[in-house]
Amino acid sequence: MSLHLFNSLTRRVEPFAPLDPACPTMYVCGPTVYNYVHIGNARGPVVFGVLADLLRRRHGALKYARNITDVDDKINAAAREQGVPISTITDRFAAAYREDMAALGIAPPDIEPAATAHIDEIIAMIERLIDSGHAYAAEGHVLFAVGSFDGYGKLSRRDTEDMLAGARVEVAPYKRDPGDFVLWKPSTPDLPGWESPWGTGRPGWHIECSAMAAAHLGPTIDIHAGGVDLQFPHHENEIAQSECAHGGAPFAKVWLHNGMLTFAGSKMSKSIGNIERVHDLVRAHPPEALRYALLSAHYRQPLDWSDGLIEQSVRTLDRLYGTLRDLGDVDAAARIPASIESALDEDLNTPAALAELSRIAGEARKASDASARTALKAELLGAGLALGLLQQAPADWFARGASDDDDARIQALIDERVSAKQARDFARADAIRDQLAAERIVLEDTSQGVRWKRG
Repeated sequence: MSLHLFNSLTRRVEPFAPLDPACPTMYVCGPTVYNYVHIGNARGPVVFGVLADLLRRRHGALKYARNITDVDDKINAAAREQGVPISTITDRFAAAYREDMAALGIAPPDIEPAATAHIDEIIAMIERLIDSGHAYAAEGHVLFAVGSFDGYGKLSRRDTEDMLAGARVEVAPYKRDPGDFVLWKPSTPDLPGWESPWGTGRPGWHIECSAMAAAHLGPTIDIHAGGVDLQFPHHENEIAQSECAHGGAPFAKVWLHNGMLTFAGSKMSKSIGNIERVHDLVRAHPPEALRYALLSAHYRQPLDWSDGLIEQSVRTLDRLYGTLRDLGDVDAAARIPASIESALDEDLNTPAALAELSRIAGEARKASDASARTALKAELLGAGLALGLLQQAPADWFARGASDDDDARIQALIDERVSAKQARDFARADAIRDQLAAERIVLEDTSQGVRWKRG
């Protein structure tokens, strides 16, 4: 079976056919580096990182770009508040972003373009848009004339009135139309700025991605991916300015959008204080469990983030690593099963792939024949490899948090199991027993109660 992906542009699942079968191209919108990113910002890099690995296996090569937005009003505000140049802010949080993504098992992209390194390309693209009648200069600004592009709205499928309401557009006297968006804006002396034909200024957000994608991947790319919250106005505006700047050539053949993370059913938002930062989470929980949790729902669906989801992911990985530990005497090289590839071929169906991973582990636990144990261990390692899981030694996984805090956690689980048995909640008691067994915690009944030790 070939890879099929849901294209947000056409609203249907389509077979993937890259322009160059020997080397597809993919662009993923990266972070604006003014602070630590929240866990929702990691979902795209995790899922689309799995896709990047799949594309490399299928095609032999891939040009994968994920940008860094390092000039933005939020960055300017943070730098002004701290009394430092914007590079102090952006360098710090770009480095933190790379560190946090690496902790989640996300390999770096092939290309990581930064907006400030592409000012010349941005200016050149704006000049082409002005020359072709799709943009105009006004009072130090340059704006894209939305009315000049008949295809505006084809990605988000919104009418003009809805788009204006959704964009919360700025009403400004220099705009010919309220929906026209900024390509270039003037900078005062206290703001970062670059010389341009329209005076000292800085780029608008949307034009940055268009210019960077064209500079590194060409006028038409195979896949453009990002969060569904970017579909409008960011991606809609990228399409308009890119296609107008390149004579109508399609900007991206396939558009992929991952669903949002919610917290107790509500959208994560700084305004209501329910943001979970990756930087904090990878220090409080096993990062691999966070990765597992992010893969546990289909990427196009919302995912409700909770401590319970993380705990369940830890328990699942305990069982999987316990299986690998029990197969420690088996020498096997990773082999990605066809069933895993098939699940990923179906629009990156990671829940189905995770279910298959668990099925393989279950078969491996029951296998007694030497050849079957070897084959199943190879498949278990390969399935993990395809998903970025099970990439450490079982001993390292189980050694995490071997401290007084971990001892207290184990004792709390034992106490909970005793209470569950007394309440005749045998399902919960059995689940705790299985979790402790996976961690090689040996229980011993004594006249003083239940004692435990590590096996």
